Amino acid sequence: MIGEASGEMGFLLCTLATWRLTHLLVAEDGPWDVIVRLRARLGDSVVGQAMDCFYCSSLWLAIPFAFVLADGIPGRLLSWLAISGAASLLEQATNREITGPRPANNSQED
Repeated sequence: MIGEASGEMGFLLCTLATWRLTHLLVAEDGPWDVIVRLRARLGDSVVGQAMDCFYCSSLWLAIPFAFVLADGIPGRLLSWLAISGAASLLEQATNREITGPRPANNSQED
């Protein structure tokens, strides 16, 4: 499917998949609490700490998508960072803990 998609659509699909998988690993319990048990088992190990950080995890999870999306080392490097960056921006846009509620605009012009 990715091979048939345009560059922009492929990038969007890879970004959404990276965001979804990263969000699952970092912020959700998973089906039958599999992810939360895995996170507890890994504890303070390097992998366990990475599972506590959306940005760290998105970097690692974006790697296979970069290989699907681009050819050659420069293209894959750029795609890797772009996919992770876009997933991070999506996380910031959707996570109220990071962005917080938007303040009401109470200023009135006279």
